[in-house]
Amino acid sequence: RWPARLADGRLVADLEGGGGLVEGSAEISLATKHTLTAAVHALPTWLVTAHKAEYDMDNLRLVDVGDGKWCEATYVLRQLYSEGQAFILGDDGWPVAPAKNLQIEVAHKGEEAHSDTIVMGNLGYFQVHGNPGLYEVHLKPGSSNNTFELATRTDVEVSSYITAPYQLRTRVRPGHSHKDLFEEGASPVSARRTSSSGSSGLLSRWLGSLGSILGGAGEEVPAPAEHDKAAGSSGEGVYDEVETIHIFSVASGHLYEKLLSIMILSVRNQTKNPLHFWFIDNFLSPKFKAFIPSLATRYNFGFDFVTYKWPSWLNPQSEKQRLIWAYKVLFLDVLFPLDVPKVIFIDADQVVRADVRELWDMDLQGKVYGFVPMGDTNPDVEGFRFWKQGYWKNHLGELSYHISALYVVDLAEFRRTSTGDQLRGIYNQLSRDPNSLSNLEQDLINFAQHQVPIFSLPTEWLWCETWCSQATKAAAKTIDLCQNPLTKEPKIVMAKRIISEWQTYHDEVQRFQDGFEQESVHLAGSEGPGSAGKPEL
Repeated sequence: RWPARLADGRLVADLEGGGGLVEGSAEISLATKHTLTAAVHALPTWLVTAHKAEYDMDNLRLVDVGDGKWCEATYVLRQLYSEGQAFILGDDGWPVAPAKNLQIEVAHKGEEAHSDTIVMGNLGYFQVHGNPGLYEVHLKPGSSNNTFELATRTDVEVSSYITAPYQLRTRVRPGHSHKDLFEEGASPVSARRTSSSGSSGLLSRWLGSLGSILGGAGEEVPAPAEHDKAAGSSGEGVYDEVETIHIFSVASGHLYEKLLSIMILSVRNQTKNPLHFWFIDNFLSPKFKAFIPSLATRYNFGFDFVTYKWPSWLNPQSEKQRLIWAYKVLFLDVLFPLDVPKVIFIDADQVVRADVRELWDMDLQGKVYGFVPMGDTNPDVEGFRFWKQGYWKNHLGELSYHISALYVVDLAEFRRTSTGDQLRGIYNQLSRDPNSLSNLEQDLINFAQHQVPIFSLPTEWLWCETWCSQATKAAAKTIDLCQNPLTKEPKIVMAKRIISEWQTYHDEVQRFQDGFEQESVHLAGSEGPGSAGKPEL
């Protein structure tokens, strides 16, 4: 709801044109043939997302809404965040260095920890959820608590929509060194995650996670019978027999959400291991968030919505597409719970034709992540291969330029080596130039290869008609709908033409979605005013 007063105490109603704001709504009239995107500009520590919206708020068109008609959307303040800095104190009691890689836990006063995070090397920055309440900060058991101790134990009180940054001061324990946090095996994580209804999987809750729905009708998935009991729980249950594979993806707009559902179905159809999907909360529509629990139940996979608020010291992105690209790589060390050991990123507009267990088990040969080199077998687009000429040719030398549509990240090693700090530092340098990082996350990881080497995944793991020849298509393990600069063909048209199984997947998802929407309408009607079991307010 709109506040009645500003932070300085002035009444909103007293401001010029502000009288209607306290009613909790705003009306905007627009008449244009352009495609528009709706967004709320809120405080940096607020997570505001669309709660109800019939239309695609990322692709608003007058032709879809209808001339003279209203497009209504409801936005809610989902989460508050508290920012802070953690530093190491020297013998004289003054800060001497950021407490980089320090793992901390946050708990309601007198209760068990309900969230965890890692301190960045960038300014010693960290953030945790900060809904109103009184919190305690602790060092996470293990190498962090063994190496460091808190110099001060200041409680964190959140009693306002604007919370001052929290200052955390630590000291190195006798006989230890800050370098202990960077030793191999210093922070081991289990490959299996327990249900977040217990004391593990903590970060998934404060990162705005909704429920993860497990169990269901997928006959091809060898999940233990007792796991069905976890349906409706938050986070992922225990798989005692097979390792859970974690997959990360991002989508925005109804079209890409439909493609995302198809990608999920293709992965589920090819992979027998338990699956857990992670989606960026900021960009998804209310329709997809309402639909995904039913899809998860039907096809037996877990999921969580996660996010990380853009830090104030990181150069901002104003264009939504570039913001989405940035989220693909800039926050990998802090986006997921600390007990997730590895993650596979798959673009929403891909169809998977092989078992992703092969990617999950792939030896990255000491590298923190692996990407597929850009296709080099279609001669028709040779003039568009910018990485083979000019600046990129000189910068890369003998190194390959890789595509960012699919990759594997060893999160444990990524965190241990502070790779996230390196990428954010390089990003902050390059993004000062508006002509730099045209393909934001893709250019970033390729530019950084001299500091952060890339393991080149087998080329068959990503086939794209734009860059790859038809002769190599038969061996493709994923097919990506990357845009062809020569034809600019729409993705749906391309998918039907080049992926034989795409229509089958599409029709299956569409039938299930239609059934879900019909059931939702029926339930909404049965729960109307005066219906049994729901008193009229």
